[in-house]
Amino acid sequence: MTSKLFEPYKLGPITLTNRTVMAPLTRNRALSGFVPNPLAIEYYGQRASAGLLVTEASQISQQGQGYQDTPGIYSKEQVAGWKKITERVHERGGHIFIQLWHVGRISHTDLQPNNGAPVAPSAIRANGKTFVGGQFVEISQPRALELSEIPGLIEDYKRATANAIEAGFDGVEIHGANGYLLDQFARDGANKRTDAYGGSIENRARLMLEVSKAVTDVIGSDRTGIRISPVTPANDLSDSNPQALFDYIVDGLSALKLVYLHVVEGATGGPRDIARFDYPGLRKRFHGTYVANNGYDLKLAEDALAKNAADLIAFGKLFISNPDLVERLKKNATLNPWDQTTFYGGDSKGYTDYPVLA
Repeated sequence: MTSKLFEPYKLGPITLTNRTVMAPLTRNRALSGFVPNPLAIEYYGQRASAGLLVTEASQISQQGQGYQDTPGIYSKEQVAGWKKITERVHERGGHIFIQLWHVGRISHTDLQPNNGAPVAPSAIRANGKTFVGGQFVEISQPRALELSEIPGLIEDYKRATANAIEAGFDGVEIHGANGYLLDQFARDGANKRTDAYGGSIENRARLMLEVSKAVTDVIGSDRTGIRISPVTPANDLSDSNPQALFDYIVDGLSALKLVYLHVVEGATGGPRDIARFDYPGLRKRFHGTYVANNGYDLKLAEDALAKNAADLIAFGKLFISNPDLVERLKKNATLNPWDQTTFYGGDSKGYTDYPVLA
């Protein structure tokens, strides 16, 4: 029997060749001006057999950056760099979305405009480190984003979305996960505001939903996805009632008719069972495509699809070390092991030099 994983899938106006998704994977190889590295043309092109590629997280503004050498999508030079990548992916029959990113408090003053403080829902410093100047350093003390700044932030998302269209992307994925800005606003471990963006679940969810609406106004809901991670502790984030919070958020996202919901099930890059959470309930609430992520291998992926627990399956590190992952999974072939020392920064080693099947 043919596996559902390798069947075509209709995602909005796009027909994917299979149900695999290459998850967004930060690689820290951007050049001066945070322009995508020309090596990325081949990196993404090599992986174009995925049903859908989602790029590494790409900041919507300088303020949105949290780590050295990550690409942006806010300048003409960055758009030109990304355009070469989308052209290569399309030449090879693939489809590609860009992930739009604002890190919020997970940053350092050295990366911020005029060496200012990173912004956050509240002036609460995360316990963690970021990568700046070739070394890991403590995250800087953030300042609370002013109410008057929020319209400008939303405009940054709209501009980044328009730039994504110009660069030739098939769509965009909003980064609402892993303890970054939209997730910080949503979860009460980081958000202690007392205005319209704090306090109740409805208020804390407001920014994520407003950004989602703004993005769909530019590119269309059928080309807009979003990534969430309801229980991950990544970047020192927590919430006192994640089920109620994300049930509400997903109802709002479904009403906006986003084309997909990309869910990190469990701790990002870690255990899937760190907290009780009703993922099947989220799937029922969301009327678009459900993309399951975190620790999936071939068996887990096939089981999830067979049980209708997901529509698409996202793979992360497996795509780093296996540019031909789809072919290897089809043949149940041996997978290349990844070299974690080359994940972040560097040159072609561990980036474009992994072998493919003969």
